[in-house]
Amino acid sequence: MEKIEIVTGNIYDGKVVRIKPFGAIVILPDNSQGLVHISHISNSYVQNVDDHLASGDIVRVKVISHDKTSGKISLSMKDVEQPENVAERQEEYERQREMRRAEPGTFEEKFKEWLKASNERQAGLNKRNKRR
Repeated sequence: MEKIEIVTGNIYDGKVVRIKPFGAIVILPDNSQGLVHISHISNSYVQNVDDHLASGDIVRVKVISHDKTSGKISLSMKDVEQPENVAERQEEYERQREMRRAEPGTFEEKFKEWLKASNERQAGLNKRNKRR
């Protein structure tokens, strides 16, 4: 099976997994997550992300930047034609995800992903505790 590699400048289908006031977190076919900043959701002004996107939406995004050391991926929906047929996009997205899941990852890759997710959760808890 072909390994999916996220490349800057390429266009991918992704699934919105979280909505934030500043944008949307989108999971890409290689299981990495990127941010579509509110300024990159539409060619017109976006005041509220919820008016344009919802969790679970399949969207077509362009990779603006991909910092491999930090793992940060910046995405844009601007000037990317969003196809009309949502069912076909969902099928293609799931097919790409299944291809990625079928590949055995090394322990180091899996541990790195787990550590990143753990650090993000801890940062969120720390932020919440600071507010109290």
